[in-house]
Amino acid sequence: MALRGLLRRPLRTFFTAAGVATGIAAIIAIVGLSSGMEKSWARGLKARGTDVVVSGKGSGIMPGLIDMNLTGRIAAYAECERATGVLWQQLSIEDSSMIVVSGREWSGFGWNNLKVTGGRLPQNGEEQAVVLGITAAEMLGKKPGDKIQIELEEFTVVGIVDGGAVVENGSITLALPLLQKAVGYPGKINFVNVQLKPMVTETAARALCRRIESEVPGLRATLASETLASNRSFRMIRAGSWATSLLAITAGIFGVLNTMLMSVFERTQELGLLSALGWRRRQIVFMVMVESIALALAGYVCGVVSGLGMLTGLARSPMLKGVLEPYVGPELLLTSLGIALLVGLACGIYPAWKAANTSPGVALRA
Repeated sequence: MALRGLLRRPLRTFFTAAGVATGIAAIIAIVGLSSGMEKSWARGLKARGTDVVVSGKGSGIMPGLIDMNLTGRIAAYAECERATGVLWQQLSIEDSSMIVVSGREWSGFGWNNLKVTGGRLPQNGEEQAVVLGITAAEMLGKKPGDKIQIELEEFTVVGIVDGGAVVENGSITLALPLLQKAVGYPGKINFVNVQLKPMVTETAARALCRRIESEVPGLRATLASETLASNRSFRMIRAGSWATSLLAITAGIFGVLNTMLMSVFERTQELGLLSALGWRRRQIVFMVMVESIALALAGYVCGVVSGLGMLTGLARSPMLKGVLEPYVGPELLLTSLGIALLVGLACGIYPAWKAANTSPGVALRA
């Protein structure tokens, strides 16, 4: 009977479910993007073998510049196996509006994860050469031997590499001094990637991060897996993602509530007849609640499918391709399901109460 109530007005049911689906799709797409940013960043660091990231404090996701001589000071800690400086910049390169350019110390471990799929690596840190991740090469239409312009400097593409992560494969990599010269930041970096000694535990690594921050003013040290999660700007982005998504689902809440109230009003005689035939109030409440929850669940299913489709399209867009891969984990799907169920329950309570308290006599005279 609950399904029959939904199918009584199929067009109204469709648009109501679409309202819920819009909110769920917003949660999947927007939150999936921010989660993907965090996961992509962490995977890139893991691919490079980084355990701890030390950076300058800054208000943005990309931290402020620090002196590259701090690399040696960080490497001197007993827990550190190796440390290497990195300069990351997001630049407009030819037809690409935004691409990550990574300058790495030639002697550092930051080159070890790059597997050559075409051409070669630079011969040394002075060669005016770059290597492209496989995604970056596709986006820019470059192959070994081609020229590429970074700011005012021209470089030769000597190799195509697979870095083992989306961020790595979507970036341009070159020796650190060459990028410092090209962007006008001599002697500056914005990250120190640290590899810890094998016996260092996570607890010891966290203690090291606290010591670095207390002993070297102006630096922020975090575990590689928590680099973005601990960033204030990223936390604001994530909070904004949830706020925007929940605002989108508000429209669905009013839609479901309106539909359920209209359904109860239109079925006054039916509800009164059921009461006259001996239906108990809890049976009527259960029927209306099932109808409300079914409506919300239909919106959930459609919203998940739509959200995943939107994420796929965004991931392939020129703006985001090679920068991040969207991530929709079980926790996000379960959270979205919980929100949909909450919408169904909340929107069914008042209509169910109204239906259960319909007088059989009044209903039959209607």
